[in-house]
Amino acid sequence: MNETNETPSQEPVDNIDWKDKYLRTLAEMENMRKRLQKERQEMTRFGIENAIGEFLPAIDNFENALRFAENAEGEVKNWAMGFEMILSQFKEVLHNHGVVAFHSKGIPFDAELHEAVEIIETTDHPDGTILHEFTKGYKSHHRTLRAARVKVAKHPQKKTAEEAARSEQELTIEGN
Repeated sequence: MNETNETPSQEPVDNIDWKDKYLRTLAEMENMRKRLQKERQEMTRFGIENAIGEFLPAIDNFENALRFAENAEGEVKNWAMGFEMILSQFKEVLHNHGVVAFHSKGIPFDAELHEAVEIIETTDHPDGTILHEFTKGYKSHHRTLRAARVKVAKHPQKKTAEEAARSEQELTIEGN
């Protein structure tokens, strides 16, 4: 006779229930480990990209100075060659971390990649076309590190009949 109140058929059900809970807990722990590892990698990548972003103005200044030094002669030209080597090392570091510069002149404006610092009303270019790039933009595989600062073309707005009448009236008042 059985001294416990449990029936033999109930024992395997309890074991299956505990085994199921154990396997689910193991799977949940593995998923959490993978998620934390992914978050850690993203935080590291984000930190590296932010640090690189702080060097971009210095790289721009290097490039501007070297453009000026192209017209120089003698010892200044020799110094410029050395600085060009340093600049190429900086660019290699950017490349190794998946950071690339992008050029914007002649392409349509994209708010994700560009910051409009000047808008020119013109009919010579399609609306929203970038006419000039003041500062180069940089991006990585995952995000824009620095938006390019650009001048954008915009078609002039057509005046309504009321605005045209007001403008004409202002011209006649100024002409008298």
